[in-house]
Amino acid sequence: IVLVSGHLDSWDVGQGAMDDGGGAFISWEALSLIKDLGLRPKRTLRLVLWTGEEQGGVGAKQYYQLHKENISNFDIVMESDEGTFKPSGLGFTGNAEARDIVKEVMTLLWPINVTDVYDNADGTDIDYWMRDGVPGASLHNDISKYFWFHHSQGDTMTVQDPNQMNLCAAVWTVVSYVIADMEEMLPR
Repeated sequence: IVLVSGHLDSWDVGQGAMDDGGGAFISWEALSLIKDLGLRPKRTLRLVLWTGEEQGGVGAKQYYQLHKENISNFDIVMESDEGTFKPSGLGFTGNAEARDIVKEVMTLLWPINVTDVYDNADGTDIDYWMRDGVPGASLHNDISKYFWFHHSQGDTMTVQDPNQMNLCAAVWTVVSYVIADMEEMLPR
């Protein structure tokens, strides 16, 4: 299973369009694009739209509890939770061999200048999996404006730039599909 995700809940103000509607949207879009292109990877791609992240990650905890018995089937868990602004690469948590593979995958994104692999994936909703050794990835993007809107009434659809979101969706699509279609799972 290659899991792509974002969370649906927002804080008590605003619409949650940026935090974290953008992450949910690019995760949905990645699977939609793969389907529209008629691609069928070797492994399952799964979209999870988390709930309860702001309330202590209760949705992620519940999902983990329900699926941890099949942890060996999870190839990578991916979460976008810091906006969908201009992307620069991925945060990655995993061993050195897996990191080298992810770096190679990221070279495919050279035409859009999104090739960096940073230390440590971030994501409340994927932390349980990463603690148990499943490789994890999080979207890295220009967060210079993130806290202008984060948990505020300004977090509306007007914050989203369709071109930047398309770039984020491209990153999510390429990474999830290529990893799901590799002969072997990422090393642990």
